[in-house]
Amino acid sequence: MTPDARAAVAEAFREEWGRVVASLIRSTGDWDLAEECAQDAFAEALRRWPDDGIPRRPGAWLNTVARNRALDRLRRTRTETIKLEEVTVRSIPTDPTDTDEGGSGIRDDRLRLIFTCCHPALPIEARVALTLRTLAGLTTAEVARAFLVPESTMAKRLVRAKQKIANAAIPYRVPPAHLLPQRVTGVLAVLYLLFNEGYSISVGAEPLRENLCAEAIRLGRSLVLLMPDEPEAAGLLALMLLQHSRRCARVDCEGELVTLADQNRARWDRAAIAEATRLLAASQRAGRGGPYQLQAAIAACHADASDAATTDWVEIAGLYKRLAKVMPSPVVELNRAVAVAMADGPAAGLALVEALAAAPSLRDYYLLHATRADLLRRLGRRPEAAESYRRALALTVANAERRFLTRRLAKVTDDDP
Repeated sequence: MTPDARAAVAEAFREEWGRVVASLIRSTGDWDLAEECAQDAFAEALRRWPDDGIPRRPGAWLNTVARNRALDRLRRTRTETIKLEEVTVRSIPTDPTDTDEGGSGIRDDRLRLIFTCCHPALPIEARVALTLRTLAGLTTAEVARAFLVPESTMAKRLVRAKQKIANAAIPYRVPPAHLLPQRVTGVLAVLYLLFNEGYSISVGAEPLRENLCAEAIRLGRSLVLLMPDEPEAAGLLALMLLQHSRRCARVDCEGELVTLADQNRARWDRAAIAEATRLLAASQRAGRGGPYQLQAAIAACHADASDAATTDWVEIAGLYKRLAKVMPSPVVELNRAVAVAMADGPAAGLALVEALAAAPSLRDYYLLHATRADLLRRLGRRPEAAESYRRALALTVANAERRFLTRRLAKVTDDDP
């Protein structure tokens, strides 16, 4: 395959996957069929575009191929005769976002699809997971990592969510404007986890997938424009901008990870930090501090410090304590332990980490073991630190993260003091 064709298919996947799947879901009501036929369409593009050339409208081409595959599948299934007749006579638009039939006021195509998928009849975790898997194109394994559960568990959750949609005949349509607030919690969670998947070092050679981060930020901007009085939307956008402002300093010229303490802060994006600071201040004036605003405030503490030594860790530890109350989570508690270790010493942080070690959701979370190892290293307990570094290494497959942990392990297993 030519590089141009390969790049075109990759770009089409990023831009069109959600639209193609949404069109098929809306017309057939079958989520599994929609995903399978969308996959078939992209596979067909991989086969045909190198020889036939890249279509002038890749999205329309993919949607047509996917729709035809769906019709063929339904024709071959005798028990789906009625559904076939319904699909055949129903108008299937080339682009499912051509019209805003619900009067939602959402101008952004992708944001409209996310609001559509985040139906309040589903549990919050189910609607967020289903949206990430179906519209954002994340794999089941990636969605599972976002929720800190095994892939098999997440697969079952997705199946149950789709079954509930089918059994309860939950309609797949854009909600009208007055119903948007019912869905905003799910939408915020989708954007947050989409950004985190791009920002985190979850698998493979890429330490940062900027396309996912950039898309989440773009959608965040659209959401703030749509709901200017929603402080958590502004808080989330501020958080993403603050985190993304450090992207150029997170890896060195050789692609190796650079910890926050060692990053060259001159490489941080000060324009993004300034924009985020304004957004955060505006959101805080509403007086309803939510989890995204609190996380943005923590990130702002790092951005305000001229270097690692002047970071206000006492303030950060206090913010994490507040965050744990509004968003109880073992991961939040782990981050609080790190802040406490910086504010009050590694022994204080280690005590909190040891208390978290029994949490089922963190048992196989490599950052728990990496954090424990680092605190033990700082306390001079090198054999125990080495054991935790090995455990962390066994639980991560990201190349850059593995190299970083390997270097840390070598330091505590070196014979020199």
